[in-house]
Amino acid sequence: MRLIRFLIALLCIAAGVVVGALNPQPVSLDFGFATLRGTVGVSLLIALLVGAIAGGLMLAASVVLPLRQQLRRERATRAMSANSTTGDT
Repeated sequence: MRLIRFLIALLCIAAGVVVGALNPQPVSLDFGFATLRGTVGVSLLIALLVGAIAGGLMLAASVVLPLRQQLRRERATRAMSANSTTGDT
């Protein structure tokens, strides 16, 4: 499993190097308060990385956190019911 993850990571790095090398045209991004200069390839890779991080954060906020809260509540009610049944006997 580690080998597969390593190979996938290596493949992604190689693809990033190829995209960066094939798109050397200069580009500047103006944010109003700052201007960033770089190449099209680097800008594209940064945009993909920011999108993946934003998607992961959205997924965590909308799915993972509510499921953890639900699991915590169910464990608490199960522990309370287990304590009440052992206290009666």
